[in-house]
Amino acid sequence: MNRKLSTLLFLAICVTSGLLAQGQENWTHLRGSKLDGHSLSKNAPVSWSENSAILWKTEIRGVAWSSPVVFGGQVWTSSATQNGEEMFVVCTDYDSGKILKEVSLFKPAEVQHIHPTNSYATPTPCIEEDFVYVHFGTYGTACINTQTFKIVWTRTDLNCEHMQGAASSPIIYKNLLILHIEGTDVQYLIALDKFSGKTVWKTTRPWEFYKDVEPVYRKAYCTPIVVEVNGKDQLISNGAQLCIAYEPETGKEIWQVFYGGDSTVSMPLSYAGMVFVNSGWMFPEGGTFYARLLAVDPSGTGDVTKTHVPWETGVDVPQISTPVIVDSLIYMVHERGDLTCLNAKNGAVIWKTKLKDQFNASVLYASGNIYLFSVKGKTYVIKPGLSFQLLAENPLDGMIKATPAIVRDNIILRTDKFLYRIGK
Repeated sequence: MNRKLSTLLFLAICVTSGLLAQGQENWTHLRGSKLDGHSLSKNAPVSWSENSAILWKTEIRGVAWSSPVVFGGQVWTSSATQNGEEMFVVCTDYDSGKILKEVSLFKPAEVQHIHPTNSYATPTPCIEEDFVYVHFGTYGTACINTQTFKIVWTRTDLNCEHMQGAASSPIIYKNLLILHIEGTDVQYLIALDKFSGKTVWKTTRPWEFYKDVEPVYRKAYCTPIVVEVNGKDQLISNGAQLCIAYEPETGKEIWQVFYGGDSTVSMPLSYAGMVFVNSGWMFPEGGTFYARLLAVDPSGTGDVTKTHVPWETGVDVPQISTPVIVDSLIYMVHERGDLTCLNAKNGAVIWKTKLKDQFNASVLYASGNIYLFSVKGKTYVIKPGLSFQLLAENPLDGMIKATPAIVRDNIILRTDKFLYRIGK
């Protein structure tokens, strides 16, 4: 083969490899690249165990409930020591499960108390080509170059009193990294230039809704989504007292829905021109605490609490786990195992069942099936539809609190000690 032909062949291989890399599915945020819990996978596994369908299993140092994110040949997970004295990020090779690099990020001189069910590394990183962004709440935020593993920038001045630990995950929007800093003392959203870490805008929650409530009811652990409404993007953010839609480029408020309550965790949802928001815990006088799911028409402006909320429900709504919507049906699982299918158009219950398990991780949809991940390490796979259809129960050793990534027909699943790649 002559030199010219060899050169052309080499260039063709490079171009083809580049196109394949660009075209492969990635999982860039908590609940996927579109933050909706949907995977593009066509043949994700349905059945597995510790002895079958495990392509690799890698021990990850530390204690963390943050989810894995995947880009190209890398899986990134944040972690921390159990006492919070060191916070770091781990890069694992997607193909082999080998740890490529561990990058130490923060070693705070003092750490706040956390809830016994939380960790010091619960916020999920977000990732794009060449960069991963890692957030540990008040302790710091960092950008790492995924090719060199060098730290590009850090911020340690975005502080609050979490009271029970951090959990809000960052999201990438165009050239911005958007964070929620919502503690018992301060409650604000901030957008950073993702290249430099400098502040682009900062918006404080409206104090009139917080000043008369106890500090414990001011904190939140919410992760926002961005939806398009009448040709313009809206940042949907459900805080402890109210849900607010903002202009993501500026932080300017568009509309708000007040509900009161405490500690929103479950993310907003979007479907067919509506958004669905979780209220966090409600504490009726003399009654049992519960969470609400509210349907909101996002086309309004100002206070739309009485005008743009066509339905709401407070029956077996999870506070932590985020539901998933498939073909106009909402599938949600309560922390105590109550599984409910709702009609997204009117909130009517289609069916209910009880799973003898506890759940924190969010519900996912892939390859025509719905995946539910229990705290005890078991994954339930069900068929979406107008009746409950259980396909498989898949036990693993360990605890699952982190929402997995379902990508390229594989499941990247994190337990309390290990990172798994499950597939064929």
